[in-house]
Amino acid sequence: MKSLQKTQTALEILGVLGLLLLLAGPRVALAQELGDHQYTTDAIQTGSRIYTRECALCHGPQGDIVDGVNLRRGQFKTAQSDDDLRRIITAGTGGGQMPGFSFADAELSGVIAYIRAGFDPDGIAVRIGDPVRGQALFEGKGDCSNCHRINGVGPRTAPDLSDIGAVRTPASLQRNLLDPATAILPINRPVRLVTRNEETIIGRRLNEDTYTVQVIDSQERLRSLKKSDLVSYEISMAPSKAPTTLNSEEVADVVGYLLTLRGL
Repeated sequence: MKSLQKTQTALEILGVLGLLLLLAGPRVALAQELGDHQYTTDAIQTGSRIYTRECALCHGPQGDIVDGVNLRRGQFKTAQSDDDLRRIITAGTGGGQMPGFSFADAELSGVIAYIRAGFDPDGIAVRIGDPVRGQALFEGKGDCSNCHRINGVGPRTAPDLSDIGAVRTPASLQRNLLDPATAILPINRPVRLVTRNEETIIGRRLNEDTYTVQVIDSQERLRSLKKSDLVSYEISMAPSKAPTTLNSEEVADVVGYLLTLRGL
């Protein structure tokens, strides 16, 4: 019982810390440098200058005066990946609506970085790759589909990702791929429970209150347990699997795919 009380106290502390991290926002969580998975601050600031000079006249200072397009919020008519944006900026669009621009490579990367940073010169811009390649990696090399469920297909032992692109930012998705231990929400952490009947249950926590906890176990069964019936209750700080084998370009591709998941 003392062990269970200590675990519950630790859980309460963890929940408070998790809430503080959520309130602090993505800028605090992403303070560490992520290397070549994102654009540099210099690139974003270069893009800010180029955008103001070449793009703001048609798209507006906030990128939202063209119907169906909001550059600051990442809403486009056809583009999804950074490569899509490069092609459109370089070649223009059909019907003479937008001319092509002959930017140097650094200028072109800067404009894309500025868009991906949400028009914040001091923000963080994550590289977004090809969604088609990203889906293949998600289902193959990344081994993500063995735990996550999408649009009714897949197991329930990890969070459902059907609408993840509508509720998470590119930076948040990237962090989950690179460092899931720091990015996973407290309620989604894997758990290991041992009951008074000496049954060991391993699964994912779905809900919890003062007296009970609900989990999906390793056999995908919904279990509701009274805390008073538990001998131990352990919460893991990290998921059992993480796509650590993905390189920089592959991470960008998976982020691109996840951003397309916006529910049915």
